[in-house]
Amino acid sequence: MSSIRQLVALPASGPWPTIDPFLFCVHHNDNYPAGKNDLTPSDSLTGRSIGNDFANVNGWNMYHGDSVPGFPKHPHRGFETVTYVRQGYCDHSDSLGAQARFGRGDVQWMTAGRGIQHCEMFPLLNSDEPNPLELFQIWVNLPSVDKMVDPYFTMLWNENIPKVTTAPGVCVTVIAGRLGDATPSSPPPDSWGARPDADFAIWHIVIEPGSTWTLPVATHPDTVRTLYVFGNEGIHIDGETLSARHGVLVDPLAPLTLGFTGTAPADVLLLQGLPIAEPVAQHGPFVMTNESEIRQAFADYQATEFGGWPWASDDPTHGHLHHRFAVHPDGRKEEPVPS
Repeated sequence: MSSIRQLVALPASGPWPTIDPFLFCVHHNDNYPAGKNDLTPSDSLTGRSIGNDFANVNGWNMYHGDSVPGFPKHPHRGFETVTYVRQGYCDHSDSLGAQARFGRGDVQWMTAGRGIQHCEMFPLLNSDEPNPLELFQIWVNLPSVDKMVDPYFTMLWNENIPKVTTAPGVCVTVIAGRLGDATPSSPPPDSWGARPDADFAIWHIVIEPGSTWTLPVATHPDTVRTLYVFGNEGIHIDGETLSARHGVLVDPLAPLTLGFTGTAPADVLLLQGLPIAEPVAQHGPFVMTNESEIRQAFADYQATEFGGWPWASDDPTHGHLHHRFAVHPDGRKEEPVPS
């Protein structure tokens, strides 16, 4: 019997289909041009829908930014964001007074909890060459008991994220979930991914041509395990061909053999976890368990703005240096430390 339970084509743009405990997964891959002194694109913005630019004109988007690409201040409540930046930089600022610049393989894991405002801007630091940006943003639900916890964010710096050679020509970046002896840094304390019984994992798998790897089984029969083949090359799963830009829901207890015979490396994102199995009520940036809680989220935001906004603009960036850092709400400063 096939270990593949469901197969779906990934859209050319926009979020990919996800399953509980995941709410959302989007892959941003923008070929930004050189930047100007103010970190904005050197190319003209004429013809773009500024403020809502998702048309991928010339291979890149401004998103909701009007000068620097990105997502100016916006609120969240009731879930978490996991932002994995493979290329380029993301500048974070939030209503708690925290800031960060991360990229080049770093991950920011943020629990929105009872409410936070933040912005995510993409500064174009290179003035004499293109500024490619590639990132994933993944939304993870919180169970009802944790939806109103205090906001919190954790930085998982690239230097400290395990990269495991699981077989010749196969490398797995272990963002969450233990793989063999490789254990990544802990998620935020109230995360679903922090629960040892949640069977939670986020792995980025790169398979070189001619290589194979048998994916270890999950620990629970009810675990939801989804593989997203997001590069330009397809893979084989237990001898079945899966073309590029597809997602596949698989049997979590099957020791799947992943193989590849193409001409360039294949990229696969694995999202895995036990379902929270609670009702989900979502309206834009708020995710609760019923409509009454959604209405309360809007009322609370209108009354408090989740702490307000301490920055001079809705879309702050952090200067010209290729320098990664984080300043936490308590003032603690953090920079990548080589492993």
